[in-house]
Amino acid sequence: EVQLVESGGGLVQPGGSLRLSCAASGFSLINYSMSWVRQAPGKGFEWVADLNLGGSTSYADSVKGRFVVSGDFAENTLVLDLKSLIAEDTAVYYCTTWNDWGQGTQVTVSS
Repeated sequence: EVQLVESGGGLVQPGGSLRLSCAASGFSLINYSMSWVRQAPGKGFEWVADLNLGGSTSYADSVKGRFVVSGDFAENTLVLDLKSLIAEDTAVYYCTTWNDWGQGTQVTVSS
């Protein structure tokens, strides 16, 4: 059974940083392209970043230069490092294979 479990969210001040993790089970992360997607309050889903097969990465313009996606394949975990956070980054963050989704982790950026 495929499971994705996000963690690492929380309340952070503008300009702060967070590290989100997505622990995968039931499959090997290294064999899949993975994505981070977020949903801000009252808004639709927004694609954030991809970790593609082979290790290349892609980012939405809104997070480029501030967020970094990576994989800890020994731990079968997808990671998203968030820096220079702004209020507009407030959202529930999900990791996904686009077939399977985690439950999400809340990131709130506020002073």
